[in-house]
Amino acid sequence: MKRLLLLALASACLPSVACAQANNSGAVPAMYATKAEAEKAAPKFNCTGAHQMGDKWAPCAKHGDAKAHAD
Repeated sequence: MKRLLLLALASACLPSVACAQANNSGAVPAMYATKAEAEKAAPKFNCTGAHQMGDKWAPCAKHGDAKAHAD
């Protein structure tokens, strides 16, 4: 019974997740495979540098340094 309820809930949520992702087609990624890619994206977040998060890299020298997205 729990599995059926979970499956029904997941089926109901999937279309809304797909739509939300489709609407962000112009979004700037916040995680990158390399430090150089994150540093290159930093100006789009109104900051400089990059910091490591797990095995990925994020723009800005420190987490939380990003200001409002630059257009």
